[in-house]
Amino acid sequence: MNKLQEWPEPIVRVQSLSDSGGPLIPERYVKPVLERPSVSFSAANDVDIPIIDLAGLYGDDHALRATILDQISIACREWGFFQVINHGVSPRLMDHAREVWREFFLSPMEVKQAYANTPKTYEGYGSRLGVEKGQFSMNTASNWWSCVGGACMRVNFYPKCPQPGLTLGLSSHSDPGGMTLLLPDSHVPGLQVRRDENWITVKPVPHAFIVNIGDQIQVTYTSLFRSPHYLSI
Repeated sequence: MNKLQEWPEPIVRVQSLSDSGGPLIPERYVKPVLERPSVSFSAANDVDIPIIDLAGLYGDDHALRATILDQISIACREWGFFQVINHGVSPRLMDHAREVWREFFLSPMEVKQAYANTPKTYEGYGSRLGVEKGQFSMNTASNWWSCVGGACMRVNFYPKCPQPGLTLGLSSHSDPGGMTLLLPDSHVPGLQVRRDENWITVKPVPHAFIVNIGDQIQVTYTSLFRSPHYLSI
């Protein structure tokens, strides 16, 4: 059976819609007026999330290490988002990863469909989460410990939109996990973070990771650390 036919409702890939070259986006993707992207030319445009240099974190200078840890703590409390440089991952590897991802998404649709996910699989190419009905109820207290320490990698592709003023690449939300490490697009600064009453556009530093505190850490530390809302425009 075709993997798309395993879903209970028709699946139309957003990338397929973009590749068709149509001038209009489907009505289901149009956001209400108050939820549409906006660029405010206010003082908030001069603000950015903290940038933390990790170079001395594992060195012999204990004072420098304490300073770095303090910077991380402050960033987690006040922002829930920050960028890290000198993190130990080589720039060459980061660039190559981007090249591999881009090559996959630019492949013909039939190639990508060979790796499509299904309602029963979490992994694979798709536009929605493949989680079988009853999955969450089966993860009871008796087996939750086996999930501790887990991690996953997700690669998002946001195709060119013919009407970018009417929709969002990713609606406002907070991450449900513990922590997210984001390798952003090096050419398109589309990530915005909610701070007070403003949306702050993140300005990616070359070869930096963006760190995002999730809901689980906020709950664990009784809201001492923030799990902020963010979106992609």
